Amino acid sequence: MRSSSLRKCSCAFTLTRSYKALPMFVPYSGRVHILSKIAITKKRTIEKSKNLNLLKTVPFESGFHFYTEQGKYTGITACSVVEFSEKLQTLLIQSVTFHFQRQDFQKWFKNTIGDEELAKRIDQIKVRPQEEDLRKELSLTVQNRIAELQRP
Repeated sequence: MRSSSLRKCSCAFTLTRSYKALPMFVPYSGRVHILSKIAITKKRTIEKSKNLNLLKTVPFESGFHFYTEQGKYTGITACSVVEFSEKLQTLLIQSVTFHFQRQDFQKWFKNTIGDEELAKRIDQIKVRPQEEDLRKELSLTVQNRIAELQRP
């Protein structure tokens, strides 16, 4: 800026060609409103990229390896939340109950995928007498979270 277009006063007011004298601490001005819209847009962009990051694929070594009991690997591994949801549909129910009782699903979603919200939601699932109900509820919880993360 040229020195003639910006003058400083001892009273902390700013003078420019396009703005009247405003104290620096004014809570609302057109400039502040524009900046807040920019901040909101940036925040949404960051949230969107974070959501997409939660849907990422992890390396096989970090994937969720399904077992029916300690030391009995099913041969099935999920490397993303979407893949987890798909594999859950055909997985042996013994594997679902084994991991659910040990809270393995919550640990993987929180520590590997980084989705604490999904881990909390799975924590809230109550075990039902019918094991298939557990699979349905778990599947619905994961699918709802995926839909939420994919929303624009």
